[in-house]
Amino acid sequence: MTEAAQREGLAELLGGPRGIVDAGLPGVLFGIAYAAFGQQLGPALWVALGSAALLFAISLVQRRSVQHSLAGLAGVLIMALVARWTGQAENFYLPSILKNAAYAAAYAISALVGWPLLGVFLGPVLGEGFHWRQDPARRRAYARASWVWCGMFVVRLVVQIPLYLAGAVAALGIAGIFLGIPLFALTVYITWVILRAVPMTKHAPDLPGDIDDAESEPAASAAPASDVVGREDLL
Repeated sequence: MTEAAQREGLAELLGGPRGIVDAGLPGVLFGIAYAAFGQQLGPALWVALGSAALLFAISLVQRRSVQHSLAGLAGVLIMALVARWTGQAENFYLPSILKNAAYAAAYAISALVGWPLLGVFLGPVLGEGFHWRQDPARRRAYARASWVWCGMFVVRLVVQIPLYLAGAVAALGIAGIFLGIPLFALTVYITWVILRAVPMTKHAPDLPGDIDDAESEPAASAAPASDVVGREDLL
């Protein structure tokens, strides 16, 4: 597969910048609105929910996939419920912080046990299935790339946790600008550089010890890209 196809596969997996906007913009607007309305929780929640609903409506009007905007809307609703239930504005960001911690742990553990998540997610999209596990160089590349994604989530936590503990709601919202598309774009670029340097694994069912033998080959190779999970939260 060409480098262009690899880039397209990576973009398909991650949802692209629009997915990051759908997931992150309401959180940015919540922090700004909370400061603008004199630290009133109610108006800030309505701004966040309204922006998420607007992004979903725009997706419908443009007749594009609503997967990421719908996931963003559901996420904002959960964040709003947590903040309203606790009465603490900073808890609006608590689900996001917990999610980042879970993804950082998942990427780290997957790389350590030899099943790097980026390979699990991206291999089927690129047509490699799980045959990359029989290619030491490709498996190492997926492991390095998975550590890069782990690092992205750790960076978010390093910034978010002190601000959360300090109750700096407006700062949490503003930080979301830099922790969104800029950090995401850098992570995607580094991932592409790492994977581009190692040729993709060609299908070879007769390799000794191949985990996807001839009998399981159709099921592995037929896995559709739509079955890939957790896309927008890579954002």
